[in-house]
Amino acid sequence: MATIVQKLRGGRVQASLQTKFFFTFMVLLLIVLGCFLVYVNYMVIQPLKDKTENEMKLAAVQVSDQLNLYINNQNQLSQRILSNKEVFTLLSASDYSQLTLEGLTRSRRLKDIMFQALGPSLNIEDMMIYDLTGERVASYIGYADSPASLRPFLEESSKLPTWNASGYALYRQGADTLSFVRAIRNQNGQVFGYLAVQLDQRYLNRSAAGLAGGKVYIMDQEQRLVSSSPALREGEKVPEFAASPSESAAANGIYLSSGQNYVAYHRSAETGWTTFVVNPRSVVLGPVNSVKYISILLITALILFSFIFIYFSTRNLLLPIRKLRSQILRMNYSNLNMKAGPRTHNNELIQLNSAFQELLERLQESIEREKLALHEEVKSRNSALQAQIAPHFIHNVLYLISIAAQEGKNSVVTEMCKHLSDSLRYIVSSPYQHVALTEELKHTQHYLSLIQHNFEDDLEWEIDGYGGLEQIELPRLVIQPFVENCIEHAFKNTDPPWRIEVRVKVYNGLWAIEIRDNGEGFAPGRIREILDNIEDSDSGVNELRHDTSGIGNMGIVNTVNRLKLMYRNRLFFNIYNHLDGEKGATVQIIASMSKDFY
Repeated sequence: MATIVQKLRGGRVQASLQTKFFFTFMVLLLIVLGCFLVYVNYMVIQPLKDKTENEMKLAAVQVSDQLNLYINNQNQLSQRILSNKEVFTLLSASDYSQLTLEGLTRSRRLKDIMFQALGPSLNIEDMMIYDLTGERVASYIGYADSPASLRPFLEESSKLPTWNASGYALYRQGADTLSFVRAIRNQNGQVFGYLAVQLDQRYLNRSAAGLAGGKVYIMDQEQRLVSSSPALREGEKVPEFAASPSESAAANGIYLSSGQNYVAYHRSAETGWTTFVVNPRSVVLGPVNSVKYISILLITALILFSFIFIYFSTRNLLLPIRKLRSQILRMNYSNLNMKAGPRTHNNELIQLNSAFQELLERLQESIEREKLALHEEVKSRNSALQAQIAPHFIHNVLYLISIAAQEGKNSVVTEMCKHLSDSLRYIVSSPYQHVALTEELKHTQHYLSLIQHNFEDDLEWEIDGYGGLEQIELPRLVIQPFVENCIEHAFKNTDPPWRIEVRVKVYNGLWAIEIRDNGEGFAPGRIREILDNIEDSDSGVNELRHDTSGIGNMGIVNTVNRLKLMYRNRLFFNIYNHLDGEKGATVQIIASMSKDFY
């Protein structure tokens, strides 16, 4: 377990091909199911929810319309009474007391007029006519509890919007009595009295009844209960509604109450009453939740089935590939002739096994031929390039020794011969093996010591190297040709002292060698010519287009080509003249510390 955790922290754990297939199919499946859920939600669940809410709002509208119809019937009833001009005559007569004969006659005649207006059907509690002062003149039925005076209403009538606009209003007389009150006026607008129709509470309750699964409350402008279905039990209070007419500018709507009930409301523009239809959330969302739960159940079952199906399908499909992969991982140069795994019924995998077996056979033959050819080619390249460098060095040193012998400098000749012997031993010993950078610097030091005897105090040189150079390997005779190039060409037109600096730096996985001089530098275009020759030589494979033996041309190109054979594309070579008035030039070699030998 600890090993797995370490691998996870190190980011070395990679999913198998079966796992990738499995999760790829599962992601596609989840995307499809997600799209299906979005479709079900927006195309099925949400419309169903909206439909249920609209049905609640429509129910509230229907209840309100039934109430409006009942009130309009009372309005028409009052119109039939007001259309009788005899009413105006009876109310415009003197104020007779009902105890007098004239008063009783007027009262009886008004009752006859009300009877003619009502007809055989009676959907009201009572009907009364009041004079201008609000005192009752006549009553159709004459209940003992019928209001004898309309003065309280007349005092409040100016505050009622329907009374001022249409000349009628709904007035609550006492706790349980509602009346439709209308002014009795002629065409000229002259008021003779008032007509009050007491509404039948049974008809009000009948309008609110008939809704299954919900409750209906009808509230007046002052939020007092007009009617409810079912009727309130003793001690039961009317719920508090958030969308009262005073709190909501909308005439209708629906909201979710704090008691988790959906409340649809509609306010009548004719009566000013608000109808509230209250349904529990479980009733409203019952069909919606049914569709939702069925969809979730089906999707869950589909996901589980898809998990199992995709898992075993990918397992059976990729099992032969996994076996073939295991064989490839166990394969090395010593067992290239191993046979492929067992046969499979999948035709593509059969072809893959056959092709893999043929690939192994061809690969083994090609590796053997390539190893032999590459070994011989690299040896010949390195030998040829190094053979071009060594004669220049030996020729120049022997020439210097002969000059010292002619001048009779026996001690100098002896020391120079010793340095030459060390250099020749370095050149000819194991010429095809790479050497450490430390040995190459020692050889360069021997060469500069030999040259020092010829130039004496006119030549100054310095080799600066840091620790850790034993780990850097490179071909023989890499630094000395560049130093020799400085002596042969850089100082021809420059006054002494002549100075050569060899510096080695190691940093950030790279090593760099810089050979600097204070000579006259390269002529214009010469640097570009040398770099072009290096590029044309194609890493030492092709011969130079201009066959020249000058050290300034062939020595630099061959040295760089030998480095390219060893470091390939991890080598950077550059030549540049010094700027800002400083004399001389610098040769720069930079390579990676990682070795890629042939």
